[in-house]
Amino acid sequence: MLGPFHEAIVYVDESGDHGPVSQDYPVFVLAFCIFDKSDYAENTTTRVQRFKFKYFGHDALVLHERDIRKEQPPFDILRRPGVRDAFYEDLNRLIEETQFTLVAAAIRKDKIGGSVDVYSLAMEFGLERIALHFNLKPNDPKLHVVCESRGKREDDEMELAFRRICAGSNFRNLVLPCDLVFARKERSHAGMEFADLIARPIGRHVLQPQQANRAWDILEKKFRRGPNGGARGWGLKVFP
Repeated sequence: MLGPFHEAIVYVDESGDHGPVSQDYPVFVLAFCIFDKSDYAENTTTRVQRFKFKYFGHDALVLHERDIRKEQPPFDILRRPGVRDAFYEDLNRLIEETQFTLVAAAIRKDKIGGSVDVYSLAMEFGLERIALHFNLKPNDPKLHVVCESRGKREDDEMELAFRRICAGSNFRNLVLPCDLVFARKERSHAGMEFADLIARPIGRHVLQPQQANRAWDILEKKFRRGPNGGARGWGLKVFP
């Protein structure tokens, strides 16, 4: 029997790596973008396609933060006079006007031991907040969580950790009705593209909160918030 499926879907992507601490970027971030499926299907995907058509003439490409930042093809169009400012203005507007709720976990690798599995820890922090956001119960409709595929060994390890967390290994010992789906980075999924674009600006803000960060100014309004209106601890978990 199909379903029942949750009315929302979650897309997850990372910034940073799992290796030695980088002096330039000693943080690992998982960004969880929560979309209402109806709005996502009717509005979000269309907005992303229109953005791509405007700047590239087609939608057979992936909006990848690293490639955009380094102006790698096809984003070498940003080197053309006048294109860069217009592109970023439209991209910021796309993120600002798209409806989604943001949860993120940032692990300060420079402040923890090297033996910590930062990906699994960040996943646990994110799933805990998503469970509270929806007040998830074991028999609720299945909520799909879409993550980037990182290779067979990494995917197998992540699936084990994900299922352990959902089986009750979390701070409330809750059984979560969540299912893990892997998506390839090279395939275009609007939700994955949002998560990818969003993760690094969060990391930069965590490391340098006083530095001007236009992307953070937009994202800060998207976070899940607590009763007092604050996002820290509710939508954004920074550890330690």
